[in-house]
Amino acid sequence: MKSIRRTLQEHGLLQYFAAREPLVNYMDVSGGFTFCVHPFGTNQQNEYFGTISIGTPPQDFSVVFDTGSANLWVPSVSCSSAACTNHHRFNPHISSSFQPSSQTVSISYGTGSISGDLAYDTVQVANIAVQKQALVLTETESIFLFYSHFDGILGLGYPSLSVSGTPPVFDNMWSEELIPEDIFSVYLSSGSGSVVVFGGIDDSLYTGNLHWVPVTEQKYWQITIDRITMNGQVVACLEGCQSIVDTGTSVIAGHPGAISGIQRAIGATPDTYGLVTNLHISLLT
Repeated sequence: MKSIRRTLQEHGLLQYFAAREPLVNYMDVSGGFTFCVHPFGTNQQNEYFGTISIGTPPQDFSVVFDTGSANLWVPSVSCSSAACTNHHRFNPHISSSFQPSSQTVSISYGTGSISGDLAYDTVQVANIAVQKQALVLTETESIFLFYSHFDGILGLGYPSLSVSGTPPVFDNMWSEELIPEDIFSVYLSSGSGSVVVFGGIDDSLYTGNLHWVPVTEQKYWQITIDRITMNGQVVACLEGCQSIVDTGTSVIAGHPGAISGIQRAIGATPDTYGLVTNLHISLLT
């Protein structure tokens, strides 16, 4: 769907949020198997999300499958923030599998934050049901989420990134032997047909060979970029740099020196919001 950033820009609000909550990357710390293919929905190739269900009987929510974070959260019926009122909200009182806790959790993202109560319930992703999955039921949400086309976020980062210290959904799938391999894969299409695959790789979705890149730190999906070149000339990361593969954002973002080098090489200039939006490049300061 259209990104929150683009929606805010169309409403003349992006400058307001950018001035008060600068763009930073996610988190402020805080036998007989078949793999599961879960479809994504998308409209303008900016954000990809799919539907999961929580509770017994199941309550449906649209979530971003986000490799840049590690917690699952959805709005609660007790959330009074404007951002909650126009989204699906989870009602724990009608779920027979719901288990509360006394822990509260706050998570900060690039343009805002959420906070709420940690709880446990059954989470179903396609045909995989994870019992007693930790999730955050939000009590407050930043106003920028009012403009989101999704209800919540399902984090796919490493457990060390979890603000609540609880295992993410994918790790519980593996530990409970619900999937055949300790692998998930993401296929993003410019049209329909995007999927996230839990427990394997769908060979029909690509041609050629897969290239495996080592993870340098098991927190984000962090890798080493050797260099960034254009026409044979190095324009950024001359001596290599660390980067994360983040399915929760539609921009290339980095430190000022690296991004400025790319912008100069392609002749780009920032718009009034400080973003080169036509090329999907933003500058973090």
